[in-house]
Amino acid sequence: MRRAGVTMVSVGIFSWAKIEVSKGEYRFDWLDRVMDLLHAGGIRVDLATATAAPPPWLTTEYPEMLPVRADGVRLSHGSRQAYCPSSPIYRDRATALAAEMASHYRDHPALAAWHVGNEYACHVKRCYCDTCAASFREWLAARYTLDQLNDAWSTAFWSQGYTDFAQVLPPRVTPTFSNPAHVLDYDRFSDDAILELYKAERDVLRMITPEVPVTTNFMVNWTFGDLDYWKWAREVDFVSNDHYTEAQSPDRHIELAMSADLVRGLAGGKPWLLMENSTSAVNWQRRNIAKLPGEQRRHSFQNIARGADGTLFFQWRQSRGGSERYHSAMVPHAGPDTKVYREVCEVGAEYRKLAEVVGSTVDASVAVLFDFQSGWALRQDAHPTQDFDYWQHVLGYYKALWQAGVTVDFVAPGTNLSKYSLVVVPAFYAVSDAHAAVIADYVAGGGHVVVTYLSGVADQYTRVRLGGYPGAFRDVLGVWSEEFFPLRQDETVSLSDGSTASLWTEHLHTRTADTVVSYVDGPLPGVPAVTRNAFGNGVAWYVACDLDGDGLSRTVENALSGAGARVSRSPIELVRRRGDVSFLFAVNHTDTDAQIEASGVDVLSGTQVSGRLTVRAGDVVVLREEV
Repeated sequence: MRRAGVTMVSVGIFSWAKIEVSKGEYRFDWLDRVMDLLHAGGIRVDLATATAAPPPWLTTEYPEMLPVRADGVRLSHGSRQAYCPSSPIYRDRATALAAEMASHYRDHPALAAWHVGNEYACHVKRCYCDTCAASFREWLAARYTLDQLNDAWSTAFWSQGYTDFAQVLPPRVTPTFSNPAHVLDYDRFSDDAILELYKAERDVLRMITPEVPVTTNFMVNWTFGDLDYWKWAREVDFVSNDHYTEAQSPDRHIELAMSADLVRGLAGGKPWLLMENSTSAVNWQRRNIAKLPGEQRRHSFQNIARGADGTLFFQWRQSRGGSERYHSAMVPHAGPDTKVYREVCEVGAEYRKLAEVVGSTVDASVAVLFDFQSGWALRQDAHPTQDFDYWQHVLGYYKALWQAGVTVDFVAPGTNLSKYSLVVVPAFYAVSDAHAAVIADYVAGGGHVVVTYLSGVADQYTRVRLGGYPGAFRDVLGVWSEEFFPLRQDETVSLSDGSTASLWTEHLHTRTADTVVSYVDGPLPGVPAVTRNAFGNGVAWYVACDLDGDGLSRTVENALSGAGARVSRSPIELVRRRGDVSFLFAVNHTDTDAQIEASGVDVLSGTQVSGRLTVRAGDVVVLREEV
């Protein structure tokens, strides 16, 4: 570990069965040895509360604490996260373990932070048991009267009117589509219930060890979107994230950049920690492809460039057994004489040279609005198309910005947008009046926005806003749409700028907006597809179709130019972090050397750079810039 440059280890995440061997019987001898050994080696510990996987003795004695699927099947122990988030039994035992851990290790010199649970909702996103049903009714009664509930849920449809909260169930399997507002509120309830679990353990830890920071690892990435991390981020002492790339995607480094920027947004622009990433292949994708030489290093520096003050790998040694035995590690099955371990050591040695970077922040003049709850609403059944993917939709616009050399902030609904020259609003579907007003006021005050299809369509209860789509944003966009025209499988429509659409079109009319691009063929020839509208002192673009890559890049760059944002189509990834000095991170993901204009000192090599910097193919440069 010392040779690899390890400074922190996350310990005990799935160790409940080894720590509490039976109810109230705790054994810390083995963990004491680990903690002491790490401290003697100069390594600090992010100590887990070990509550991520209840032991078999607990779930056998209390099977009612196990989660239940929407179809009524109760899940068994035998993997991890086998608990219902509303279970008082699980909560009592988990907080008791957290208290015992905190009391035992409160004075241990290796203890640097607390790691509560692990990847909450990764496997049990929602539980539908009777305990959750009772908790859900209490959650609803705190927010609605019965009349308000029936109105918000549009229960007049299909004879769903409730006359007593006792009649309300979780959205279990029914004869056909569930009520969309009911499902969305259950998503919100479940998010709150899981968050309360985290907070219960956190509060115990804070009471016993008030000086030790507490976190839990988020999963801001292409595989997950079931928690509203804007809420969660307010409850941790520092934001940490787990990220694994999609091995088969040629744009995996762009998706990684998007995840890192979104995590920085959750952290309010402050530095954050990458709690998990992989040295090479994972074990859970359809094809678990090893990382190419240098890829691990580039990924590490991408996260640092975009605001992380540290990165951790899962795991230290590759497991001999268990479900993750083929998940890569810092020390592989083959041992330290391997490409993986040598690259780990290289990154560790280079990190030692980045002390000045710690605590610095990232500048951005463009923002992307990200709404987890709109993502929940749009994944439901009975939408005009089932082929829409919220994360991939946002990623398409992020990719266009990334290719334009623009560093972005991600912001939550309702955020003050005045500092940004351009804001992209992708598929902001379930919009309250208050959140819609923030965007309108921003544009009226001189801001520029790009709003995409499926935005503004519904209110926060998923009730469609009448009068034509895009509902909440009709006035600011100067358009209205009378009907959606999603395309058939394998159907493609041509547009007047030479681009194409293959998923979504709509029958759009302009009121005050100018048509920028229109359909050439397909079901709506001559109808506007991309519009631009002057509103107050600002400008609002509407993209009413899924533009292909070239069309999307062209539209985004036109909007950037109109907003006065600098477009720099560099062949490599460039990001700045600023503290007392400025650091330029240059990451070359290509197989060709690239040159950029820059001056300063290459922190990794010590080389002085004057005016022109060459970044070798597949290489990384961190430049301490000259003022």
